Amino acid sequence: MKTKIKEIRLPEYVNIIIYSLLIGIAAGFSAVLFHKAIDYFNELFFEKTASGFFFLGALAVIVIPALGMIIQALMSNFFPNVAKKKGVGEVIKAVSIRGGFISVKTTIFHFFAPVICIGSGNTVGPEGPAALVGGGVASKLTQYLRLSDAQRRVLTAAGAGAAIAAIFNTPLGGIFFALEVILFNEIQASTFSALILSSVMASTVSRTLLGNRSVFHFVSPSAGTYEIFYLYIILGIFAGGFSIAFIKYTSGIKNFFNNFALKYMPRWLLMTIVGLIMGVCGYFYKEIFGVGYAGINSVLSGSLTWKVVLILFAMKFLLVPMILQSGGYGGTFAPALFMGACFGYLFALVVPFVFGVHVDKTAFVLISMGAFLGGINSIPIASILMIFEMTKDYTYILPLMLAVVITIIIVQVVIKDSVHLRSLYEQGYRFTSTRKANILGAITVADILVKDTAVIPEDISIMKLMSILINSPHHTFYTVNKEGKLTGTITENDIRPIILEYEQVREMLVARDIARKEVIKVFNTDSLDQVMKLFENYPVDEFPVTSIEEPEKIIGMVLKNDVIAAYNKENLKHNLAEGFARELKLFDKASFTKVADGFAIVERKIKKELIGKSIAESRIRNTYGLEVLMIKKEGSIYDNKNEMSVPDAGYVFSPDDVLLLFGTDENIAKTSDWE
Repeated sequence: MKTKIKEIRLPEYVNIIIYSLLIGIAAGFSAVLFHKAIDYFNELFFEKTASGFFFLGALAVIVIPALGMIIQALMSNFFPNVAKKKGVGEVIKAVSIRGGFISVKTTIFHFFAPVICIGSGNTVGPEGPAALVGGGVASKLTQYLRLSDAQRRVLTAAGAGAAIAAIFNTPLGGIFFALEVILFNEIQASTFSALILSSVMASTVSRTLLGNRSVFHFVSPSAGTYEIFYLYIILGIFAGGFSIAFIKYTSGIKNFFNNFALKYMPRWLLMTIVGLIMGVCGYFYKEIFGVGYAGINSVLSGSLTWKVVLILFAMKFLLVPMILQSGGYGGTFAPALFMGACFGYLFALVVPFVFGVHVDKTAFVLISMGAFLGGINSIPIASILMIFEMTKDYTYILPLMLAVVITIIIVQVVIKDSVHLRSLYEQGYRFTSTRKANILGAITVADILVKDTAVIPEDISIMKLMSILINSPHHTFYTVNKEGKLTGTITENDIRPIILEYEQVREMLVARDIARKEVIKVFNTDSLDQVMKLFENYPVDEFPVTSIEEPEKIIGMVLKNDVIAAYNKENLKHNLAEGFARELKLFDKASFTKVADGFAIVERKIKKELIGKSIAESRIRNTYGLEVLMIKKEGSIYDNKNEMSVPDAGYVFSPDDVLLLFGTDENIAKTSDWE
């Protein structure tokens, strides 16, 4: 069947549309099944299982969360490698470094583990696991259809976003979740189309099977007049502070468990203790159990006292990191919404006493939910759209945007990166945000270095400098001292102010007097990705280049236009090569395929001397003049059973790597001794 599907020749854009619709349907059904499974296990634990502890009476609910944690501990013990591949971070790794590949084992495990965790009452959210399940289902479908790595990456991200859209019934939120978190805001026409179609289709499936209504119930309130919008700024400031505290507390709990608690007890015991703490909290305050949507609706309806709301806020704040960092499975979207609802309610209660203004509590609850959701999970646009889609009221947009933006600014100033990237950094992963960065990261300054630089002595007179300027094609001049060390730069803009007084100063000034002393320079070993970031931050068209051995001596310059040209050239080669690599899977199975006159794609086992080195360190581009397009573990590149990925510059070669190389016939011949 899949062969017949692949034989149908349709335009690429039409293929993406068809695949996106299929992914959306599959992700929608997986999200619905996930939702139903949580309800089933919740009933299984709290009705059927609890009856087995009849001798405990009402105290039986204390044991249930601990039982759920024990089951998760056993699952993690039996499947340790799969258990480590948690939540959104796993989807990011799959899309960024594994060509969108997520194994079936990972998908199945992370379907049942969080279902058991949430179903047994542990107070975490379903969205992170749902994203992994949606991405896993999409990945399996793309593997079955034998799509390219580029297509699989986009559609796996689309599957994750579609699952979020289905879980919250917010298609726009799902789209921008995938863009902001999974794809690092890399937007292309085909990518955006895939995200839109899959999220809309997943939401359609969810609404058809679960009902077309928001999970939160409230009477549409008033956000107030513009005169009170300053209150939303204050709300955003507090939300930012609590988001930072939550992130830092999560990190602290993780360190405490790993560096202290687990030295004195096994993980299953730690998880059991955390589960019992969860059970005790739930015994006294049932609203804290599970996802927490019922608790949020209780806050929205005003049926809880402020003391209870405050206690629930503190419990959620403290328990969620304990459950997740001890070994439980779940997400932080729903907990962020819960904490935001509690804080917004408390904030609205205080406002009349502090500011003398009577406000609608529901409005502050909803906007605070968006602020906490965005701050804790680093999703500004997605959080705004999710709350907007839940309320379906445009009047909330301005105050909602105001609160969320203030929260995000405060969090980013302190935390810098998103919580998902921070977690991956701690695991040793480094990600570049776009394909552009991946390509430029593999090219060094030395590859495009221009040696024809305008270097002048710093004590040269202005008269001589003007003469050089008139006759030189250069626009930037570099001053050096008698030892040849770089001391400053002079541009045409620096010279223009003295032209009006040229007659008075020409005998008095030398180049050193007008040169800029602060010189931004780069090393010849720096990547073009690093250089491009400098160009984005400084209004110049070139940088002087030095070497690590002699950092004060200029050896050339790197031009902004040359960096852009290098990217365009490499991007064209990658697009061409990826297209032919995709065709290789459909036709003959030779390990050498002609791409164009003088160019080819070849499969090579990794050379022994390169094992243990990164792509950047191995300098295959410089030594052999070849591009590493893909890497596969063992087997042939045409064997769809094995994992294949498009690596970045930091990928470290291992003994079982098989490389797909692209280049000229002459350069490919240089690798004949690798076999």
